[in-house]
Amino acid sequence: MARAAITGASGLLGANLAAELLAAGHQVVATRRASTKAQHLEDLAIDWRTAELGQADALATAFTGCDVVFHCAAAVSVRQKEDAELRATNVDGTRNVIEAVTRAKVPRMVHTSTVAAIGLSRDGEPSDETAPWGYPGFGAIDAYAATKHEAELLVMAACADARLDAVVVNPGYMFGPRDARPSSGKLLRDVARRKIPGHTPGTNTFVDVRDVARGMIAAWHQGKRGERYILGGHELSYRAVMELTAKLANVAPPRLGLPHAAARLVGLWGDLLERLGVDPVVNSVQVRFAYTDRFRFTSAKAERELGYRISPIEPAIRDSLDWFRAHGML
Repeated sequence: MARAAITGASGLLGANLAAELLAAGHQVVATRRASTKAQHLEDLAIDWRTAELGQADALATAFTGCDVVFHCAAAVSVRQKEDAELRATNVDGTRNVIEAVTRAKVPRMVHTSTVAAIGLSRDGEPSDETAPWGYPGFGAIDAYAATKHEAELLVMAACADARLDAVVVNPGYMFGPRDARPSSGKLLRDVARRKIPGHTPGTNTFVDVRDVARGMIAAWHQGKRGERYILGGHELSYRAVMELTAKLANVAPPRLGLPHAAARLVGLWGDLLERLGVDPVVNSVQVRFAYTDRFRFTSAKAERELGYRISPIEPAIRDSLDWFRAHGML
């Protein structure tokens, strides 16, 4: 039995990772802010420690005696321009976690990045871990992707100078239970509540969060130091995901195909709101993603080296909807 620490355990991925680790017989230590509530994790025997990402000393204390640290905590934003929270959490926070892992002499760190830190498909074939990050050239630079890319570089640099033994994982668009915020499950909930009027032709890689959690545990045991592993799933259009969700929720699916020209105008309006300091519903970057077929990724390396397995997406969506209902969120 090992002792594993998790940052961001109250989030979708961290919560499911904690459940998988405990089911495997490991002890779980999890850090959280003093203000963080985690009632949705009361059924899990987690050893909670108060330590914020800005507190390297507190993190090092929490990590002492652990065999691995899974860094899952992140700030997500739709903004195109970086704000203080994104940098403090995704970049400075990762720097502090690296320092704390090093000071606590933890043997291994598994850093959670994102497929948004992988280069987009350029030739119709799925991108792998070697694809250069080229979002600015695609016209799709956004603060979340940029700060997660920078955080990855920090981890790789620490591995290169022998300060750290770490593996990076790049999950896709995750669905599953314990999405208390909600995060990516908001799409499913909005479809089930009939809040989305139309669909777009863009694609993404959709994955059961529990597959990602198991992939991270495999990365801890079998991943190569300084390597990154895409933990993706099924390449599906947003329309297909919405239609499947509507079927499982027993509601009518979004019928309207949103014209690209109209969506671009909405995105430009969102850009203006953003410049005025207002969080937009959508902006130009999101519109580009909603209509692109270049968001394609292969998990072949993880399948080959980690034994990563991709489950059907329907149970993940069903379990997510069931969890929302059970917790009064739907």
